Amino acid sequence: MSDIAAERSAQNRAAYLVLGAASFCHLLNDMLQSLFIAAYPMFKDNFDLNYAQIGLLTLVYNVTASLLQPVVGLYTDYRPQPYSLPFGMSMSLLGLLVLAFAGSFSVLLVGAVLLGIGSSIFHPESSRIARLASGGAHGLAQSTFQVGGNVGSALGPLLLVMFILPHGQASLAWFALAALGGIILLAGLGYWYKSNGHARRGTAPAVATARLGRGKVLGALAILICLLVSKWFYLASFTSFYVFYLMQHFGTSEEQAQLYLFVFLAAVAAGTLIGGPLGDRIGRKAIIWGSIFGVLPFSLVLPYVGLVATLVLSVAIGLILASAFSAIVVYAQDLMPGRVGMVSGLFFGLAFGLGGIGAAVLGVLADRTSISFVFEACAYLPAIGILAAFLPNLGRNERSSARAR
Repeated sequence: MSDIAAERSAQNRAAYLVLGAASFCHLLNDMLQSLFIAAYPMFKDNFDLNYAQIGLLTLVYNVTASLLQPVVGLYTDYRPQPYSLPFGMSMSLLGLLVLAFAGSFSVLLVGAVLLGIGSSIFHPESSRIARLASGGAHGLAQSTFQVGGNVGSALGPLLLVMFILPHGQASLAWFALAALGGIILLAGLGYWYKSNGHARRGTAPAVATARLGRGKVLGALAILICLLVSKWFYLASFTSFYVFYLMQHFGTSEEQAQLYLFVFLAAVAAGTLIGGPLGDRIGRKAIIWGSIFGVLPFSLVLPYVGLVATLVLSVAIGLILASAFSAIVVYAQDLMPGRVGMVSGLFFGLAFGLGGIGAAVLGVLADRTSISFVFEACAYLPAIGILAAFLPNLGRNERSSARAR
């Protein structure tokens, strides 16, 4: 018995290391993406861009990622590709170098496309690895994996202030070293994935929809997509335009505004970490409902308060709103077992695509009205969260399924 216990303990330690490595690689991947977004004010000054062009940069990057992610996920459900992860990070490395030495807006768009391709390959497969290493605690594993990405996103503005702004656009190239480290780690994860028998080719398991019925499953997916529209359009107002809002509305410097964006993104990371394990305990529907609709009182007040209150409200918004995504992804995976790659790719892809479309639409709106009006209009988006009330209540089955698997 002691030998069996020791073997299980070793397997658990290995799984924790794999999950930690996947989360750290997510940090590196999303840090590179966040550097790109945080550099928007610098690109705006260097290339004399308007807000519509800023939105187009986000749209090109996000739509590239969103269109490819479900395709990559569906393909790897049938034909696992354990070493696709380092290849994806290599594409992100190349995109970062293109951005560092871009001399025109069109070249910036090429860099955005390369970053989008890298992200589209990274997210479905790394999310699958996180689930495989979860030991059944799927919400906790998804949150641990996702919080790595959120921390990476939060680091972008901070690193921009510390390293990029003092030295200029070309200094983005130094962060290619971080991507190189990620390539090495991801090659190791690919080896674990293959050596543990998870990379066997074959037919993916059939989608188990009998418990709810196909109609209810499709209806639930439609509701989840509507909730993602609300969440990511609203987040796009922060990730793409919060710095500009603070600079124009309150007269802050760019360095101050980037630091305030870092605080917001850090709150998003904390909310992500809380949402997954809490969903394992109380059910994911409750988390989805509370995290999106629960933001509404804060979002409605934010455009009409002073700087300090804006910072406090933005932290509350980031903390509450971010707790939904891990719960949404795992809820969808529970609805469609056997399609982990496709579901992960679809929802990560939707996150990118909706964020990009939101940034493009809001950029045009900002050019025609003002940045302040964008935040006033977006304040009503969390009201869409009321649709969560119509999600099937998986209840006890939802939590017991995590333990069973």
